[in-house]
Amino acid sequence: MSTQTPERPDSPGLRMGRPFGIPVYVSPTWLIVAAFITYTFQPQVAADLPGRGTVVTYLVAFVFAVFLYVSVLLHELAHCVVARYFGLPVRRITLYLLGGVSEIEREPETPAREFLVAFAGPLLSLGLAVIGYAASKVIPQNTIPYVLVWQLWFSNAIVGVFNLLPGLPLDGGRMLRAGVWKLTRNAGSGTIAAAWFGRVLAVALVVVPLTLSFMTGQEPSWGMLLWSVLLASFIWVGASQSLRVAKVRARMPQVQARALARRAIPVTAEVPLAEGMRRAREAQAGAMVVVDHDGHPIAIVNEAAVTATPEQRRPWVTVGSLARSLEPSLVLPADLAGESLLDAMRGSPSGEYLLVERGGDVFGVLVTADVNRVFSGV
Repeated sequence: MSTQTPERPDSPGLRMGRPFGIPVYVSPTWLIVAAFITYTFQPQVAADLPGRGTVVTYLVAFVFAVFLYVSVLLHELAHCVVARYFGLPVRRITLYLLGGVSEIEREPETPAREFLVAFAGPLLSLGLAVIGYAASKVIPQNTIPYVLVWQLWFSNAIVGVFNLLPGLPLDGGRMLRAGVWKLTRNAGSGTIAAAWFGRVLAVALVVVPLTLSFMTGQEPSWGMLLWSVLLASFIWVGASQSLRVAKVRARMPQVQARALARRAIPVTAEVPLAEGMRRAREAQAGAMVVVDHDGHPIAIVNEAAVTATPEQRRPWVTVGSLARSLEPSLVLPADLAGESLLDAMRGSPSGEYLLVERGGDVFGVLVTADVNRVFSGV
């Protein structure tokens, strides 16, 4: 399963290598699931390998856990290789508690490419299952290679089929998203549809096993129920995150520097704050820009610092003492909008930015709080 999640910690775990130039990390949470797989798989290994000691069967079970995660890695690499073929930047792959995540930093430009990137992972897993099944037919039974190969092909088949289920954040959800995107010509509609399918799938993963147990009169397997709840929680959270992303993207057209800019008045650094605020009120301006004696902007008065200054001190505090110097990264073109504007702001976090016309004239001040309000409630 692959995601577009560039905002992750810089150190997600132990770095294992760079296949195809893509950094691969293993999260410490993998040790938890490796121990769980080893413990639960050992009785099956003992039954399939009669006469083998406990140490040997536990070792085989652990090797199976390692090989299973190698299969997950190959699944994620399939996503990444196809994504890079289409020119999409891939940040890294992380193997963790419930599988793996491919961090593809930009969405495909077309629904067809979205479909192919998503389908690559399940296709590889099902291909491994077919190869493993064929190999199991020629390997002698009741041997360690047979046990490993048989379990691996069966596990890869489950991984491939499960990931084809039509709900985000699974690969099948991305394929569904691509289909709806193609039909509606709207990527946001595809995301919303696939995310709601994901939520329905999450509920079904818990409700269906419990319902079947109730109808058959059998006590539910608590181990399987635990996995169902974990997977359902993962899918629900991922689907909900996708819905939030869709809402954010729907509001993206409103993020225009010109439309959100505040009118600004020029003041020199030695002007008292109270006087600067009076001038701003008279001019119906929402910001103050500190200029030198030649009229060139050199700083922006910080709104948070102004608000934090008690009213009785404002006649004695200069605007220059509450201003942030204008670094080049804080001066933005007034025509910026959408993703380009947000990328520029993320590159240099600040409370305010100076907006300028192409000729260099000051247009106004963009306040980060005003941009955040566009996305409030998402």
